[in-house]
Amino acid sequence: MEDVIHNTMNAMTTSYTEDILKDGFEQRSISLRDDYEGKAVSVLVRRLAITDKGLAVLYIHGFNDYFFQKEMAFRFNERGIHFYALDLRKYGRSWLPHQKFNDIRDLRTYFEEIEEALRIIREEGIQKTVLMGHSTGGLIITLFAKEKRDNPLFDALVLNSPFFEFNQSRVVRKLLPLVAWVGKYMPEIKVAGGFTEEYGKYLHQACLGEWDYDLTWKPHVAPRINLGWVRAIHKAQRELRQPFEVRKPLLVLHSERSVSNFSDEEQVQSRDAILNVRDIQQVARNIRGQVEIVSVLGGLHDLVLSCKEVRGKVYQIMFDWLERQNGTNDRNCLG
Repeated sequence: MEDVIHNTMNAMTTSYTEDILKDGFEQRSISLRDDYEGKAVSVLVRRLAITDKGLAVLYIHGFNDYFFQKEMAFRFNERGIHFYALDLRKYGRSWLPHQKFNDIRDLRTYFEEIEEALRIIREEGIQKTVLMGHSTGGLIITLFAKEKRDNPLFDALVLNSPFFEFNQSRVVRKLLPLVAWVGKYMPEIKVAGGFTEEYGKYLHQACLGEWDYDLTWKPHVAPRINLGWVRAIHKAQRELRQPFEVRKPLLVLHSERSVSNFSDEEQVQSRDAILNVRDIQQVARNIRGQVEIVSVLGGLHDLVLSCKEVRGKVYQIMFDWLERQNGTNDRNCLG
């Protein structure tokens, strides 16, 4: 028995160094197969809980983003839940000098680092893992759960404002299949991303927000995207438009409303400034399985960055939901 405990503790401490966030955060690099730009890595960040419930969260960030939400990790740790987060290849900590920032050609490429992170978590002695994804991260892990439905290394999913559809006009949406087709043959053509800079200004403490993060890795104005990226997103979104099954409990969270007037300060600070929440609802209803969809009044696009009162409700919703999964006898539960 002592040997088992010793080996587990060794696995929990191997290969990690102090993370840029400090405060008990650690990181390790995951080497990946070369992709169309050559060498690729992903960085896994963790903060372990003092009380161990045998449960972890693996968080996947969104587009023009990286993991910096220390409060989120603290909240899970307080509940005895270990917290892990991936900076996907070409984002944040994982961005290498020769790479195009935030770029991808197929969202399934990310499955490699997600599966490796899940394997590491299991190897470190944690038996249950909840996948949590924000925005593009939510789209990625939904596609992952659809395709890897019987993978034993994850047990539930939490989606925070998943990027299920481009928030564009009907005309642009009708043109997207053509744009995606062009992206197959000319992926390097660049176009404006169409994401408002107002959202970032109301997040960062140097402007009008309360959060501190690296503006090199999460700028207010996202770099121009290329058609290869548009094609990758469009292809994944198209796959989710028809009913599909997810065999793990799934919680979908989104703001109650989207911003309709970006000159209205109150709206920008209390609604989703990036996505149309009706699109999230529509796709979420296509998912067959144990699915719960919850709208959050006053929530921002990244719900855990909402004002203190609202994000407190978001965490309570998540923790109550996790407790309900623990309390069921279903074979897919966390208990």
